[in-house]
Amino acid sequence: MKRENISDAVIRRLPRYYRQLTELCSRGVVRISSHSLGEEMNITASQIRQDFSCFGEFGQQGYGYNVEELRSEIGHILGVDQDHHLIIIGAGNLGHALLHNFPFHTTGFHVDAAFDLNQNLVGGSIKGVPILDMEELDDYIKTNTVDVVVLTIPQAVAQQMADRLIELGVKGFWNFTNVELSSSDPQVQFENIHFADSLLTLSYRIANR
Repeated sequence: MKRENISDAVIRRLPRYYRQLTELCSRGVVRISSHSLGEEMNITASQIRQDFSCFGEFGQQGYGYNVEELRSEIGHILGVDQDHHLIIIGAGNLGHALLHNFPFHTTGFHVDAAFDLNQNLVGGSIKGVPILDMEELDDYIKTNTVDVVVLTIPQAVAQQMADRLIELGVKGFWNFTNVELSSSDPQVQFENIHFADSLLTLSYRIANR
């Protein structure tokens, strides 16, 4: 199966596999069967085998999976070994919280800089990440590798900012603006994060127990 034909559902399960395998490694588990892995994750063994078959052959029948090797393989598929470069636009409350608390390095991303309009923030740093003036943004992108931009800016300027960055060559966006961003360029990828969607999903489950 070609990688471009793999379903979004399978792709979205890969980080769950990676997270679970990382946790298994920390517990000292060396080998695991698809059945046992499925029990850990509340996924059927057949679903796991089907998902993994999209990317090649992992494990041996009757022998199971080597946990560390499988974790490494899935990490490679996810690109955690590619040392992606990332910047954050918006160093306010949410941007500040992400820089302080999110373990970017464990997912293969290096945070190089943050940008903000607030002159009280510009010139400072958050956990070693320098906060630069928005006026420096265009020149920075032209002279540095930027694989992903994290957007934590007001909704009203989100699409305009994304369009500007796409013109500068940015292809990846982790979007926390709570609006659906889009582009006519098929190479540009958005991951639009909506906190309310997650909470409303929980609301549905509680309401329909």
